[in-house]
Amino acid sequence: MPDADSSPIVIDFVGGAVGFRLRSGEGRGQPLPRACGMAKGAMPTIVDATAGMGRDAFFLASLGAEVTLIERSPQVHAALDRAMIAARDHSEDLAAIIACMTLLLGDSRELLPTLSPEVVLVDPMHPERTKSALVKKQMRDLRDVVGADPDAHELMDAALAAAQNRVVLKWPLRAAPIVGLRKPSHQILGKTTRYDVFVTRI
Repeated sequence: MPDADSSPIVIDFVGGAVGFRLRSGEGRGQPLPRACGMAKGAMPTIVDATAGMGRDAFFLASLGAEVTLIERSPQVHAALDRAMIAARDHSEDLAAIIACMTLLLGDSRELLPTLSPEVVLVDPMHPERTKSALVKKQMRDLRDVVGADPDAHELMDAALAAAQNRVVLKWPLRAAPIVGLRKPSHQILGKTTRYDVFVTRI
């Protein structure tokens, strides 16, 4: 098994794209918080079941949501942990955001039944692009470390069973649905991404 500290994954919550997103003042009107049910002032508890680079979790936490991040790759988990510590130590403002984030190492299919989130965000490794355009280097590095997500349907089943309110599936705008998955309650479309929302409350 690869050493968790010997990873090409570099995560930065202080500068880069995440820092720009924070400084630009993106708010609840953006597609992701809308999909999570935050547009009208609600503040749900959220589990990011596929933490990855942590960008979505950090963004949601910056809006005040309590977010639990689950990452099953020890290498990516270690990179997230380092990034959270660095952000916490950088400033009081970033420390307040990190205080809203809880990082867990493990398989979401096993951990979700032990949690009671209102919202579960699922962002599986997306299908390989058929076009020749290269995916950004960070995402290529992430794919190299974590591989594909052949169990995305099982993860969605676990998420749908655990979420009190809704499950949000982040998926490429024009990609085919996950085979066998029921139709979403509704969709919120971004420029290159769509958010399939599955309402679970009765």
